[in-house]
Amino acid sequence: MPKMKTDTGAKKRIKITGTGRLRRGKAFRGHLMEGKSSVRARRLGREADVAPGQAKRVKRMMGL
Repeated sequence: MPKMKTDTGAKKRIKITGTGRLRRGKAFRGHLMEGKSSVRARRLGREADVAPGQAKRVKRMMGL
């Protein structure tokens, strides 16, 4: 069988930490920021872990 190709969309959006955890950016920060509070904007700027239920699928997309 041929090798699995890495999903390029996932590659651009998800980082793998040194310990193997998957980190992603949060949604809703692209535009329309005036209506969001500064606390909410800061919270959305932080990275989050990929949910455990989706980690297996995301790892397969990343070619791991």
